[in-house]
Amino acid sequence: MPRPSSFAFSPAFSVLRTPLLVLGLASLLVLAGCGSNGTRRVSYETEEFDSTTTHTRTYAATEAQTCEAARRALLSQGYMISAANADLVTGRKSFQPASEVHVEVEFRVVCAREGGKAGKRSTVAFATALQDRYGIKKVNSSASVGVGAFGSLSLPFAGSDDAMVKVASETLTDELFYDRFFALLDRFLEGQGGEEPDVPSVAPEMPRPSAPPAPALTFPVKPVPNPG
Repeated sequence: MPRPSSFAFSPAFSVLRTPLLVLGLASLLVLAGCGSNGTRRVSYETEEFDSTTTHTRTYAATEAQTCEAARRALLSQGYMISAANADLVTGRKSFQPASEVHVEVEFRVVCAREGGKAGKRSTVAFATALQDRYGIKKVNSSASVGVGAFGSLSLPFAGSDDAMVKVASETLTDELFYDRFFALLDRFLEGQGGEEPDVPSVAPEMPRPSAPPAPALTFPVKPVPNPG
């Protein structure tokens, strides 16, 4: 009885198969590269550096007055102040938008001096808010059980620990958000009395010391004879 013949590859087919496999793998790699580069875009690619009003405002006040108004503005909205001096204020506030989502916003204000007209002092306030988002991550835990001479065995008992993990961090760029803050800063700045009084360029003349009084002059008196 004849054996069933098995299919044998001819030498010509083997020669053709290798280039086809290489060409197919190359095509898959090209398509994968095009797909990944075409769908993923980095967020800073849209940064055009064309707006100078979103994060800045100019006030007719000193650096200390501007930063003090910024500190009071943040305090009035529930921010915890972590640093405050004459040219820098930072504050932090927590939010809970969902049961398993935690958000923290760190607000930073830098006050820089700027020369004004006619020698008047002005200050530029730079404000930046950074938003950190945290999510709950469940971590499975295992328990160890002692088994006499065999030591301890780690068994995967049902259990999990919840931990807050940072999942995103982003600088806020909403213009309305900063407009509301700068408007509030302006209100607190007006409450401080505005700009410092101008210091006169010429110092007032000091009063001259008065001359000491002249000594009293005395004249000799002739004796008058006493009549007998």
